[in-house]
Amino acid sequence: MRIVGVVARFGLAAVWLISGWIKFSDPTQTVVAVRAYQLLPTDLVRPFAAVFPVLELLLGLLLLLGLAVRPAAVASAAALIVLIGAIVSAWSRGLSIDCGCFGGGGVADVDGRDYALEIARDIGFLALSVWLTVFPRTPAALGPRSRLSAEPQPVMAE
Repeated sequence: MRIVGVVARFGLAAVWLISGWIKFSDPTQTVVAVRAYQLLPTDLVRPFAAVFPVLELLLGLLLLLGLAVRPAAVASAAALIVLIGAIVSAWSRGLSIDCGCFGGGGVADVDGRDYALEIARDIGFLALSVWLTVFPRTPAALGPRSRLSAEPQPVMAE
């Protein structure tokens, strides 16, 4: 259980840090990616494109350090559900766009297989978030409610 928690925490932290940094580093391309989904009013595209990478970086940092793991995992799950919904929406409306999840984004030559793979990948990340929501305590966590205690846990008799 300990190793699964550590892998989930560091894996999800890496996803958010890499994704967030790529978007934060190229704000113009991030705006293109957000606009391509055609979900937000024009006035909200730029603010969302500016705020979302910062949220990703914050979630990644919290998970990496092991601070507020459960709240970060819940926020990660919520963000991933929104992202999965956006991809499903684009697919169902016949848009042909790169998701922009790890940079890039915008009009692209994609098909149902590409969308299915993106959704499957994000469901895997969602599974990590759910795991950390249920089991937030991991080794090497700095947060007092996220840290595994050094003492063995008593086994409850049935």
